[in-house]
Amino acid sequence: MFSRRFILSLFGVLLFLLSFRMRPAVANIFFKPKKKMKPRILSDLFTEGDKSLVSAAGSGTVKEMIREAVSLIGGFERLNLKGKTVLVKPNCVSGEKNPATTNPEVVKAAVEILYEQGAKKVYVGDMSALATLSTVRNMERNGIKKAAEDAGAEVIVFEDYDWVEVVLPGALYIDKAYVTEWIYNVDIIINLPVIKTHRSASYTITLKNFIGCTHLKQRPYLVDSSHWEELISEFNIAYRPDLNIVDGTVSMIEGGPWEGTSAHTNLIIASGDRVAADIVGLGIIKSFGKWKMVTEKDVWEQRQIKKAVELGIGRGKDKIKFILGSGGKKFRTLMEKVQMETGF
Repeated sequence: MFSRRFILSLFGVLLFLLSFRMRPAVANIFFKPKKKMKPRILSDLFTEGDKSLVSAAGSGTVKEMIREAVSLIGGFERLNLKGKTVLVKPNCVSGEKNPATTNPEVVKAAVEILYEQGAKKVYVGDMSALATLSTVRNMERNGIKKAAEDAGAEVIVFEDYDWVEVVLPGALYIDKAYVTEWIYNVDIIINLPVIKTHRSASYTITLKNFIGCTHLKQRPYLVDSSHWEELISEFNIAYRPDLNIVDGTVSMIEGGPWEGTSAHTNLIIASGDRVAADIVGLGIIKSFGKWKMVTEKDVWEQRQIKKAVELGIGRGKDKIKFILGSGGKKFRTLMEKVQMETGF
């Protein structure tokens, strides 16, 4: 029997084909990769010695929290943004509002800071889940489009552009990925996910956010639904974001990805290491004790994490330094629980 998710996905494709957005739909079904590229892998600029840096800040406005979190790991200056083009990749899986998707306030603040740091042009782009397209409509519904444009960014949707083929060395469940050409069209990539739980992938933060950059034919449930989590990590072989800024203003701690129980965590996480950022986010989810897919195992035993560390996508526990920023009593109490869960 077909799963409910498969049926919904198929229904979404049919609706998409019948919609007025016929051109990108047809292009995404009968596409050929524009070219073959090597994985976009650059050095992690946010390290200290042989350790990855990850921080959390929980005081002030959204913009102030972003600034502090990034400053704690070395600052935006490490990106040398002057005159460069930047892609900001939020989570826009659907038209639902935060925390199902990235908080528009976080998107706006991030874009503003990038321009203040000298970026030449900032793009905000994503592609929604198969069953929820179109992405533009979703960005309008959840407020991301307006927030991005108000800050001066150009909004792009990946289904309207070409795809490139990237071989995934070391992958077990998929040997190549079809990824949006925008991974190669810009100088800098800022990953801007939200912290939330996920019924199929256990959770979704920085690693899972890259799936929005992959072709519709390669969504994990269409490739191998029994290895969702490992596939997420293997797709991440294709690139390294220059910086991960994680939206923890409101976190989803149960349910997901479309809707679930939310908690006002009021914080921002920053790291150049996807594993480090995900581990802190997992510690936050686990501290609430509501989502069995996270609470019933050690955060380091999560399949996304184990596979990512195995592939060298991020560092292990003894190679990560966690730095705490400012925050009130609620923030400090939460961070104590996170440190207990993560071993940092």
